[in-house]
Amino acid sequence: MAKTMWNTVVAVGAAAVFTTMAAAPAGAAEGGASFSRVSLNSGKPIVIGVQEEVEVTGSFRMTTTRKFDYGPVVYPYRGRLDGGDALWNSITTTDCHPVAKGVCDFKEWLTIDPRHVDFGNEDAGTWRTAARIFYVGDDYDFDDMNIPVQVQRATRVTVNAAPEPVVIGKTLTVTGKVTRANWDTHTYQGYGGRTVSLQFKADGASSYTTVKKVTSSSTGALKTTVKAAESGTWRWNYYGNSTSGAKASTGDHVVVWSGVRVMHAAR
Repeated sequence: MAKTMWNTVVAVGAAAVFTTMAAAPAGAAEGGASFSRVSLNSGKPIVIGVQEEVEVTGSFRMTTTRKFDYGPVVYPYRGRLDGGDALWNSITTTDCHPVAKGVCDFKEWLTIDPRHVDFGNEDAGTWRTAARIFYVGDDYDFDDMNIPVQVQRATRVTVNAAPEPVVIGKTLTVTGKVTRANWDTHTYQGYGGRTVSLQFKADGASSYTTVKKVTSSSTGALKTTVKAAESGTWRWNYYGNSTSGAKASTGDHVVVWSGVRVMHAAR
């Protein structure tokens, strides 16, 4: 979101440097470094809610024989390498961990704040990974690492199974709702038309099994019925898409009983 926002690059033990993403200086030369072993968020999608700042971990190796002013960093970007959009509010980068002459390993911590004025729903989707270094003087190196990064709006899913307890063979109604982060309004709103799996885990089982799939209403509501067969836990599971994160609800445990009450005669 370096479109217009201030960014912070901090090397451990060094002073903070404030800069904005902008085109490289006129007349500057590009090149001189190579990047490898690049990882952002361990290759997983970056899922962002509406209030909390998200911290993304990264790591990479840089090879160069040149002295540099600050950085290096890796980050999600769109558009031009040297003047497009960069998706970060701040980056903390460690000092060089030397591997060989001119070869350093780095770790970094990149933050994204969904409350920033430049951050909105249009930022969901596929980004690319850039690596950047500025040398002493005006020279620089920007590299496209050819690594896609998915940035997703967080989802929430709720569940309720009733009645509780339920007689074996009777109808159990399972409801819930799937909502998605709206980065423009900073609220969660109903996410309609989503295919969500109803899953069940019997008492004593170690994993959930999908029972059926349901499409959410225009308001994100979920509702279906099943026959009660055994005691266990019910949940809804949404698997996400390119712009929305995957999310499973918490489980709702339901006791299934025979419905037969044993009466003991008074003695």
